[in-house]
Amino acid sequence: MSQAMQKILSILDLEAAGENRFTGRSPQSGWQRVFGGQVIGQALVAAQRTVDAARHVHSLHCYFMRPGDPAVPIDYSVDRIRDGGSFNTRRVVAEQGGRAIFSLSASFQHDEPGLDHFMPMPPEVPMPEALMGESQLIESFIDKVPDNIRRYWLRERPIELRPVSFTHYVSREKLPPVQHVWVRATGPVPDDRALQAAVLAYLSDMTLLDTSLFAHGRAIFDPDLQVASLDHAMWFHRPHKLDDWLLYAQDSPNASGARGFTRGGLYTRDGVLVASVAQEGLIRLRKR
Repeated sequence: MSQAMQKILSILDLEAAGENRFTGRSPQSGWQRVFGGQVIGQALVAAQRTVDAARHVHSLHCYFMRPGDPAVPIDYSVDRIRDGGSFNTRRVVAEQGGRAIFSLSASFQHDEPGLDHFMPMPPEVPMPEALMGESQLIESFIDKVPDNIRRYWLRERPIELRPVSFTHYVSREKLPPVQHVWVRATGPVPDDRALQAAVLAYLSDMTLLDTSLFAHGRAIFDPDLQVASLDHAMWFHRPHKLDDWLLYAQDSPNASGARGFTRGGLYTRDGVLVASVAQEGLIRLRKR
């Protein structure tokens, strides 16, 4: 298991801080703000701690209010909004220094049988074994990308990415706003369905904002762009042990008003839809 993956499992193990209250910490990786997926995962863990283990998250909806400071612990408070016969509803607020930085609403349900269908995985997407691994990508492209992108790819991460296309990292070509990325954990995730959902929520925040920029020949690292997640929604359709690659199929139907909107679906390699995601992010052109 990579050290980065060990850190993620560690930060998802929140400290109890009183009734319905928990404390989370951030890895000291040099980032100026807390990664959004980390706060989503930690808030989901906080909500899970107040729900019967036989009930599992089926949806969550989040708002990012302020950037989090990685050097400061994050306080999570859980509001037990409803405990019903089939569903539980929780609201979580994350605070630093007494100010809210993030909120999450989540719904939990016990497993039930029912109608079953899903949209198929995009056709003709190459399998991850047919794509370059991260070390090969670095060797092939590291001298062709800006310093900030180089630092991103050289940093050890808990989630390995294998993009089907690398064009948007190395050119200003305007591309269709569609992206396919294979993702997997860089170490085993414990056989715990609640923790697996939290790790899936963590990785769901990766690469989405990139897709909103494809049509404009831009990248989130461009110095004249201010980019940040605004909100994030996720639906958990089927449990998955995260023991293999998942295809993150994304498209961005709209960008306007200094915001970009992206949808995503996470598929197993044999084409089963595990989860769906939607996100809107701030994409603001800085004044020169």
